[in-house]
Amino acid sequence: MTRIIEVDCVVAGGGPAGMMAGLLFARAGIRTAVLEKHGDFLRDFRGDTVHPSTLEIMHELGMGERFLKRPHQPMGVLAGTFGNETLEIADFSSLPVRSRFIAFMPQWHFLDFLASEAAVFPGFSLHMETEATHLLKEGNRVAGVRAETPGGPVEFRAGLTIAADGRGSVLRDQSELKVSVLGAPIDVMWFRAARPQDDATHSLLNANKGRIVVTIDRGDYLQCALVIAKGGADKVVEADLDAFRDTVTSAVPKLRGQLDDLKSMDDVKLLTVAVDRLERWAQPGLLMIGDAAHAMSPIGGVGINLAIQDAVAAANLLAPKLRDGSLKDDDLQLVRKRRLSAVRATQFVQVQAQNRIIDPIIKGDRGTQKAPLPLRIVARIPWMKRLFARLVGLGFRPEHVNSPDVRCS
Repeated sequence: MTRIIEVDCVVAGGGPAGMMAGLLFARAGIRTAVLEKHGDFLRDFRGDTVHPSTLEIMHELGMGERFLKRPHQPMGVLAGTFGNETLEIADFSSLPVRSRFIAFMPQWHFLDFLASEAAVFPGFSLHMETEATHLLKEGNRVAGVRAETPGGPVEFRAGLTIAADGRGSVLRDQSELKVSVLGAPIDVMWFRAARPQDDATHSLLNANKGRIVVTIDRGDYLQCALVIAKGGADKVVEADLDAFRDTVTSAVPKLRGQLDDLKSMDDVKLLTVAVDRLERWAQPGLLMIGDAAHAMSPIGGVGINLAIQDAVAAANLLAPKLRDGSLKDDDLQLVRKRRLSAVRATQFVQVQAQNRIIDPIIKGDRGTQKAPLPLRIVARIPWMKRLFARLVGLGFRPEHVNSPDVRCS
């Protein structure tokens, strides 16, 4: 027998966009259910980069100090190493925000924090091991979702359904909303490495001999990503583990002897990179946000932060109307109208970086890598370094929280 749960808003997906949307709508006094298909948040190969724009939102919500008590590594300067040369290409110290750094925080801590903060609101409920599989329709309008749980199917009926179930969104496929594919010439292979003892100057981006490796500081170890040509994963996997280690250390010599924890290629996980966006983000009763609305390249680590911005905009624009019963289906289009310019601009920059900087390196020769000219220029001109920091740290249209708080009403 199918159980039925009635709420005002159901959010499919417990990632950054979904958890932030759930928190903000519940904060506005709206009965909100967030559905997460896994039993916990412990997926190791998710984005870690919490940018100053997102940290500022945490401060606006009065959560900033509590948030920064969670394990994280602050990065105030963005540096890249090309061959034997290290360049500082962004300095966040002059940004007009309270936390002038990127916080590298394992995403399970980030999501667990949002869940714990949302739990104080009586209208919030988080349903783990609950996978949204079908849109519920009443005529031509979405009226919620059907979900599979260990206890059997459940129907969540709601006046507003938010799909935040990622780039592989099942609900996006069912909605039949059209997708514009911008393309990506790269994929990424994630793995762990022991942190070198003498890693005093940490570079996020490391390029040499036609290889690019990203190294994310997680305190006692490094979360790493080898950038490969699109479709090249099978070739990498078919090679032996020693060949993989050699490939990595050719770009990051300091990782020699730090990859012993890699026991087989099963310890290396593929992220298929996609850059796309929906032509429309909504239909009656349904709103798409985050990667479900626009898949981002990992370049710049901005995906989490764009998703958070979507959630904030959605709550700002829709929560007051949903709460007082005046929300109309046409209102859902306001979120795309608000966020589209920032998404377009960010994706344009990502595609240019992919095509003009990343792809030429990984398809180039195996000699000592020189820094691309655009990055050399940025590193040498202080005002350009500050501009690049603003682009990376705040994005094109940072959002600010102005949705209601039931504790203040």
